[in-house]
Amino acid sequence: MNTRADDGVKLAKGVADAVGENPSVEVAVCPPAVYLSRVADVLAGSAVGLGAQNLYPAADGAYTGEVNAAMLSDVGCRYVILGHSERRAILGETDAQISEKLAAALAGNLVPIVCVGETLEDREADKTETVVETQLRGSLEGLDETRAPGVVIAYEPVWAIGTGKTASPEQAEEVHAFIRQLLGEMFTPEVAAQMRIQYGGSVKPSNAKELLSQPNIDGALVGGASLKVEDFLGIINPA
Repeated sequence: MNTRADDGVKLAKGVADAVGENPSVEVAVCPPAVYLSRVADVLAGSAVGLGAQNLYPAADGAYTGEVNAAMLSDVGCRYVILGHSERRAILGETDAQISEKLAAALAGNLVPIVCVGETLEDREADKTETVVETQLRGSLEGLDETRAPGVVIAYEPVWAIGTGKTASPEQAEEVHAFIRQLLGEMFTPEVAAQMRIQYGGSVKPSNAKELLSQPNIDGALVGGASLKVEDFLGIINPA
């Protein structure tokens, strides 16, 4: 909830204009649901994709205030973020609910970006791998390995979101490598190698290149630094 319509449209246009028609990396913006249509209009014909920040898993029905996969596709979305740490912490979303949303996103031909990550308390108690494994297995419950390569995982150390703290490239790579290994156990090593694992936790122009150069970090889920065109481009360009 950091933008209004005019700001969101201006931001999306600035990113689309700067990225050009044939970027060497995949770029998307995920505005609040009420602005999706307006941002979609600005992105039309550009190389920048449109994503949503959440969805409701039902195909249709009386779910006042909710938005489903078909609605998101209808306004031009290609991506949807699921299980963001703020939704887990503030709204109490569970792994089981995220698993339902994942199935709905795939059925609606959306690319799901599934978030996992530990709190500072978890990290200090040496529970990072336990927490990440529990969230990953629960959120991907029932996922067929033929659909798995189309799912993006985003590792968000909760203690590094909006705090200015960032996991060091070595810390981030260690967890990403663990996630890759775990995906290999859940599916196959070949499937795991095809799955994208993004890092999200105070990514900014000053640390993007070092983070993105790690072997198992395939991209970034950008928060605060995506609110300014020049900062977002300062992450896209090193990628």
